[in-house]
Amino acid sequence: MSRFFIERPIFAWVLAIVIALMGVLSITQLPVSQYPEIAPPAVTITASYPGASAQTVEDSVTQVIEQQMNGIDNLRYMSASSDSSGTATLTLTFDQGTDPDIAQVQVQNKLQNALPLLPQAVQQQGVQVAKASNSFLMVVGVVSDDPNTTSNDLGDFVASSLRDEISRVEGVGEVQAFGSPYAMRIWLDPNALLSYSLTPADVAAAVRAQNAEVSAGQIGGTPYVDGQQLNATVTSQSLLTTPEEFQQILVRTMPDGATVRLQDVARVELGAESYMMEGRFNGRPAAGMGIRLASGANAVATAEAVRHRLDELSANFPAGVRTVVPYDTTPFVEKSIEEVVKTLIEAFVLVFIVMFLFLQNWRATLITTITVPVVLLGTFAILSVLGFSINTLTMFAMVLAIGLLVDDAIVVVENVERVMREERLSAKDATKKSMQQITGALIGIALVLSAVFIPMAFFPGSTGVIYRQFSVTVVSAMALSVLVALTLTPALCATLLRHTPPPGEGSRLGKFFNGFNRGFESVANRYAGIVTRTLAPRSGKRVLGLYAVILIALALLTARLPSSFFPEEDQGFFITIVQLPSGATAERTRAVMEQVETYLLEDEGQSVNSAFSVIGFGFAGVGQNQGIVFVNLKDWSERGGGDQSAQAIVQRAFGRFSQIRDAMVFPIIPPAVSELGIASGFDMHLTNLTGMEREQFLGIRDQLLGAAALDQRLQQVRPNGQEDTPQLQLDIDHHAASALGVAVSDVNNTLSAAWGPIHQRLR
Repeated sequence: MSRFFIERPIFAWVLAIVIALMGVLSITQLPVSQYPEIAPPAVTITASYPGASAQTVEDSVTQVIEQQMNGIDNLRYMSASSDSSGTATLTLTFDQGTDPDIAQVQVQNKLQNALPLLPQAVQQQGVQVAKASNSFLMVVGVVSDDPNTTSNDLGDFVASSLRDEISRVEGVGEVQAFGSPYAMRIWLDPNALLSYSLTPADVAAAVRAQNAEVSAGQIGGTPYVDGQQLNATVTSQSLLTTPEEFQQILVRTMPDGATVRLQDVARVELGAESYMMEGRFNGRPAAGMGIRLASGANAVATAEAVRHRLDELSANFPAGVRTVVPYDTTPFVEKSIEEVVKTLIEAFVLVFIVMFLFLQNWRATLITTITVPVVLLGTFAILSVLGFSINTLTMFAMVLAIGLLVDDAIVVVENVERVMREERLSAKDATKKSMQQITGALIGIALVLSAVFIPMAFFPGSTGVIYRQFSVTVVSAMALSVLVALTLTPALCATLLRHTPPPGEGSRLGKFFNGFNRGFESVANRYAGIVTRTLAPRSGKRVLGLYAVILIALALLTARLPSSFFPEEDQGFFITIVQLPSGATAERTRAVMEQVETYLLEDEGQSVNSAFSVIGFGFAGVGQNQGIVFVNLKDWSERGGGDQSAQAIVQRAFGRFSQIRDAMVFPIIPPAVSELGIASGFDMHLTNLTGMEREQFLGIRDQLLGAAALDQRLQQVRPNGQEDTPQLQLDIDHHAASALGVAVSDVNNTLSAAWGPIHQRLR
């Protein structure tokens, strides 16, 4: 094969250029990420049962859906949670390699069997199915420079103008709004209702009847009468939009002709649909969105697309309203790839320098240097075909491959030069003879190296995903290196090499090479002397003893070296979780959040860039006692390291926050692989297989947590989830109610109106 390309060097060049162009095109299309998709694909089902307790949600929603999820292909395990806000969340995790789109379709098909069995209120709210990642790709905050703008105003702006737009950006899997849209709040006056003999059900029925879009038909519709000249739609009433219009809703007409309107029995105002969440940015009112990445999407490209879309939408923002990005996982990804690319370039330059030092020939060095970019670009093309991404593992494999792939070119060039020098042949004839001698050796080297790396591609689980891309990249580079060494390198040797004498001793380059050769020869002679003395019979025992000492020392150091899945790195941000006791109000949570914000923005102000807080939301659930702070640190160049690293800041914050008595506050550094969770470390779940009472089961959990907290190998041990929320149980005497002519539905509606106001969302 080499003879064919030696005779046709232009064809060898064309082949190399085609390989390089395919690599260039692949680079523009390959997704960029920090790591490959290590976490197995997951599909999340979310349902809402307004006003229901966690136990009610568990019994009537969660278990019903779980029972219908059996028989799904490649389902690995299923986990679920039910909270007191009426939200049920089920996460179905599938085996590695499962197509997330097919998994989502199967889950949706199974869910159709469960929908008729769910409560009517759940069906009206809708059940959502998403295949997005559990962690946030980025958090977008919306703030206003106008001090009169409230978080409710910003929340409605996010819900009406931003959430749907961002949801349609390619790569976005799900958008979690930190805020609420406007709604018409109707606060009933119990005394006024009693004086007019009205119930909340009467008010609700009047609102539903008179706040509706009614189409009464049309004038001039077909079939029309002769001479008809006009066609128009007729409407009898439309949706109400202002508090004044709602106030005029007719609730009842009295026997004497007097009317009772909504304003007579209630206070009507425009407010938030839900006051469960409240956003703050650097202590100021704010709203925001948590954006989750779709399965298989390009993290860097998605974040860039979201920013671009926000820039487009900002032209129509109200005066003073702007967006901020207090939490973004992609800058660290870009920085990581940038550092690896820098290392790749440095390795390329070092290889060029080393080759020139030892070959001492510009033409020979140029030949070996040309092969490096061709092989690297061709490897990118193979990655694109295999569906891999540009990540730190594949780029690290490229860096390692540089030192291996130049060996093939160097072997070819050196042997051709040797044949030219010893046999006084032309470059073309010497190349033909040289390739007959070393072709088998080149293929053998590639096979031996491939035998080392290929088994790594067959590791199972998440470890296999990590090493598979690394090993395949190295093997692909080695295969292309052999291909180039058999095609392009011989063609270059036949056309570029010459019988040129080394640089003259009088020249600067000649003096440098002579000095380098003498120094290298001296080092080589000393090394040969050490090896000779080592091989002497009297030195054998001492050498073996020294070798044994080294092995023992390495074994002891390895045993003491801590192990981890991935190293904990400073990603430029961290998260602070705030959890108050069950039953704590949002006011208490806000007070704790203010203490956390004050410390981060003032005491750590030289390192902290911003803090975006959400009251009422946490990764453990939704509730008034939950809170989370997304802390964005200043750029790495402004912080340096040491006591300004993310790890040092979190360590100091943990000591400070442990003094807060009214809440558990945990600053945590996200893991290197965001898909695997929100914090480094691990989660453990207890399963009640014996059917014991919940109180007894929670007692066992608390004993386990107490024992784990005493273990010095563990830190920040905490329960993963919310404690049981206090509840007041009302026992209704249905027999007495029926005897008094009171319907059970009226009792339920009255209770709901007393503690949960009727509200009508604006469309």
